[in-house]
Amino acid sequence: MNSDYAATELAEPNLRALLGTAGLDVEYVRGEGNTLFRLGADGQEIPVLDFAGGYGSLLFGHSHPEIIARARQLLDEGTPVHAQFSSHPYANRLAAELNRIVHRETGTTEPYYATFANSGAEAIEAAVKHAELDRVLRLGELLERIAAGAERAREAVADGSAVVPDSLFTRLRTEPPAAGQDRTEAVLAAVAAHNAEPGSRPPLFLALEGGFHGKLMGSVQLTHNPGYREPFDALGVRTRFVPEGRADLLKEIAAEEGATLLEPVVEDGEIRLAEHRAPVFCAFLLEPIQGEGGIRPLTQEGARAVDEFRAATGCPVVVDEVQSGMGRTGALLASAALGLRGDYYVLAKSLGGGIAKASVMLVHESCYRPQFELVHSSTFAKDSFSCHIALKVLELLEADGGSAYRRAAERGEALKAMLDRVRLAFPTVAAEVRGRGLMLGFEFRDQSDSPDQVLGEAARTGMIGYVLAGHLLHAHRIRTFPTASAPHTLRFEPSLLLTDEEIGRLETALTDVCALVRDRASDRLVTSS
Repeated sequence: MNSDYAATELAEPNLRALLGTAGLDVEYVRGEGNTLFRLGADGQEIPVLDFAGGYGSLLFGHSHPEIIARARQLLDEGTPVHAQFSSHPYANRLAAELNRIVHRETGTTEPYYATFANSGAEAIEAAVKHAELDRVLRLGELLERIAAGAERAREAVADGSAVVPDSLFTRLRTEPPAAGQDRTEAVLAAVAAHNAEPGSRPPLFLALEGGFHGKLMGSVQLTHNPGYREPFDALGVRTRFVPEGRADLLKEIAAEEGATLLEPVVEDGEIRLAEHRAPVFCAFLLEPIQGEGGIRPLTQEGARAVDEFRAATGCPVVVDEVQSGMGRTGALLASAALGLRGDYYVLAKSLGGGIAKASVMLVHESCYRPQFELVHSSTFAKDSFSCHIALKVLELLEADGGSAYRRAAERGEALKAMLDRVRLAFPTVAAEVRGRGLMLGFEFRDQSDSPDQVLGEAARTGMIGYVLAGHLLHAHRIRTFPTASAPHTLRFEPSLLLTDEEIGRLETALTDVCALVRDRASDRLVTSS
């Protein structure tokens, strides 16, 4: 290897430098359970308690022995990764097992068809593409129906079995043609003019304020944080962001953005107009618990508002369970506890057991379009290795009557109780503890006006959470991060292996951090070791 090149930082050097300002640019050499190991100056391993948990990817911890054993077996057997465009029975078994659990948790019985991918953002994009294909096909089917209706109207007027009443022109807000001109063609032209605008509109997406759905070209336009989204506005889809629970605003959007298509029909010897709801809304995306938005759970009220909007507009709902799903809140789907039913579900992160890059988009039978399978593909998706690892993850979740779900819920309650104790002990520092199960957030009060120059500047530049995380790492050997769009909120997403001793270690460390902020004692910050 050329040492000159190796000495130059070429792999995202700006990010590396940014991490370095908070002391977070450390290299980890091994992971086990809830522990990552880095090397000290003497070459010895230094254990670090990992509460970041791969941003929710490690429900079973680092290097879970049963998952690793299954991976070794698959690799030793030479299981194919690249066998595209062939039969994948293991992928079908995985889809069937996911269906079984989703049906149990939601009470539904209709199938969900699976499209596999490599990451959460990629699976979100698959859901968005599928929803748009479905919208376009529904629109095309409706326009074909309208065209057939127009032809029937022509024939009925031509054979004398129907007439064109003046009321049609009033409804279409156009003047009747002069005597001797073709009234039928005048009406049909007005109908076509009315239908042209909604029939040619680009798709409209809705998403919740604070939501995060990825940073790819399409998914970033569905992510609320303007810092991620706005540089790429010219590339993106049209999205309207709405506050959670605002049923009144959703009704306004339905009225403002909704449109009808008109179909000529023959009834009682007259040409009349039937109204059809134009499919202008492509999808409504939401997270049951917003991860990067600050670990903010969706409320029952918010879920009801989304359901009402779906019923009023026909807009399908994409439930993004990338972080919250796979047992982290005590169920495969965090949305199940809200009674929210997705037309699409997206699962990722812990689906891969901490080692496979795996995700899946599930689409309900009522929305499913078989054509999608021919216009969308991914080289590494649906491979034998990742599917078998995901099957092992589901086996571990479902074992012993679902004891893993119960443990995740119980460990989450114990962790939340500790975070609440710290919050109550520091009311001027800690604002709120949020989340469910093993997906929790600890929000600090805004320190932008702190007389401590270091803390104040860190807060004003959005670095406060990273600075505090650096102190936790180097002073207490605990690893976590803030959430991307809520830098005052530290995230805690450990595995279900979490012990009382580890919770106690975090309590000691978090108490120290809160005291440091309360006392405006940035001189005590430790961001290197």
